[in-house]
Amino acid sequence: MPKILALDTSTDACSVALNLEGAITEDFRVIPRQHTQQLLPMVQELLANAGVKVSELDAIAFGRGPGSFAGIRIATGVTQGLAYAADIPVLPVSTLEALALAAHKKESRDRVAAALDARMDEIYVAAYDMTSGMPEIILAEQVCAPGDLALENVSYFAVGSGWRYLNDMSDLTQASVTVAEEDYYPSAVDMLTLAERDFELGKAVTADQAIPVYLRDEVAWKKKDQQ
Repeated sequence: MPKILALDTSTDACSVALNLEGAITEDFRVIPRQHTQQLLPMVQELLANAGVKVSELDAIAFGRGPGSFAGIRIATGVTQGLAYAADIPVLPVSTLEALALAAHKKESRDRVAAALDARMDEIYVAAYDMTSGMPEIILAEQVCAPGDLALENVSYFAVGSGWRYLNDMSDLTQASVTVAEEDYYPSAVDMLTLAERDFELGKAVTADQAIPVYLRDEVAWKKKDQQ
């Protein structure tokens, strides 16, 4: 079993998790605007408690987005720095897939729609079939206005901060959502499961290929945010 460290700072939550030959440890904290100060110490403490060095890991996984632009950059930067220094590969993991997996593990839901608040009256959203226990894409990741979201006419368990806009969505989408739980965060421990799958599938990449996924054009985001 691969030894993998996972970390995520894509939302207000900051989390790190370690799979050391089947023994999983995690540090999960909801600490808005403290990710820069807390992430690396959390990583160092987790590794120290496990008695393992970064160079002894097989890979580092990180939440590659979508989510907070600043948060994704923090996770990407720390991952790249650690991976470069130790000469080990990285595994970019979807935050929306992590949300869907969390819902499936907690609620045994087979169809999950995961959404995060993208600000500017938009959401990041994707939908998955979880029948196999792992996310299979039904609706690919996208950024859109809540009213533009079109879910097929089946029942979805909806998770993530994006569902605070449920009342702004179309009647068809609202009818497709059986339960909406906003208080779900992507977490490093769920990313470990997805990272292990990708590692076995040979999807690990070098540190310089650790590319964030924003879904939204960064330049346009900055211009709107400055208005």
